[in-house]
Order: sequence, then C-alpha cells, then structure tokens
Amino acid sequence: MKKLLSVIAVAGMFAFVACGPSAEEKAAAEQKIQDSIAQVEQQRIADSVAAAEQVINDSIAAVEAKRIQDSIAAAEAKPAKKGKK
Repeated sequence: MKKLLSVIAVAGMFAFVACGPSAEEKAAAEQKIQDSIAQVEQQRIADSVAAAEQVINDSIAAVEAKRIQDSIAAAEAKPAKKGKK
C-alpha cells in the first residue's frame, strides 16, 4: 500500500511539474517584461525632454520680461523732449 501511495505521489508531482509554463509562455512573459521596460524608458526620456523644453521656455520668458522692463525703465528715465528751439 505504501508503494502504491508513493508511486501515486511521485506521478502527481511529475504531472504538477509538467503543467508548468511552456517555453513559449516563458518567452512571451519575458517579452512583456522587455516591452514594459522599453515603454518606461521612452516615457522617462519624453518626460526629460518636456522638462528641458519647459526650462528653455521659462528662460526665454524671463529674458523677454526683463527686456520689456528695461525698455520701460529707459523710456521713463529719458527727459521728455518738448520742442526744438
């Protein structure tokens, strides 16, 4: 009886192991992982580019604002010309 139960247990273990994922399923799972990594990398690069563009646009806006303020200050500092004598 013990031998019969041992044989059934061993056969059950082999059947359990045989039901594992096939090579195709393992390859598909690995491909999903690689695709996910690539997608995350692309998103990270896109975020970096967007952040750099935002910094550039902010710098340009700051320079333009400074230029306008300087022009206004220069115009206010000049004495108004009344008329020629």
